[in-house]
Amino acid sequence: MRKRVLVAVLALAAFPAAAQDSAGGVVRAPKPVTGEQVYAQVCQACHMADAKGATGAGTIPALASNPRLAGAAYPITIVTGGKGAMPGFAGMLSNAQIAEAITYVRTHFGNSYAKPVTEADVAKFGKAPSAGGH
Repeated sequence: MRKRVLVAVLALAAFPAAAQDSAGGVVRAPKPVTGEQVYAQVCQACHMADAKGATGAGTIPALASNPRLAGAAYPITIVTGGKGAMPGFAGMLSNAQIAEAITYVRTHFGNSYAKPVTEADVAKFGKAPSAGGH
């Protein structure tokens, strides 16, 4: 579980250099809002810029041309609760950010699932991150 949280924290910390310095020298990175921003700043680190996934010490599934994304419930449960080495992002990303990211992936990278995922869908199908190890 600690490894999943660390991966998620590192992914969220990988925001672009457009951060702003606040009082006291604390740098605040801008929060990703659009699906493209969330994908680029959080998901792309593992799923790659082309969403084709990766293979190495483990396998990161491809999101490109993925028929499992046809229904919104499946990607929502995976993104919110995690699966395998992927951490759940419920509590780290808002329902709006999760909805935007899933909608973005479902309409890009060779996917053509036009129905947008909404915050209400994420609230309905989302689940808390699973406890335990890998």
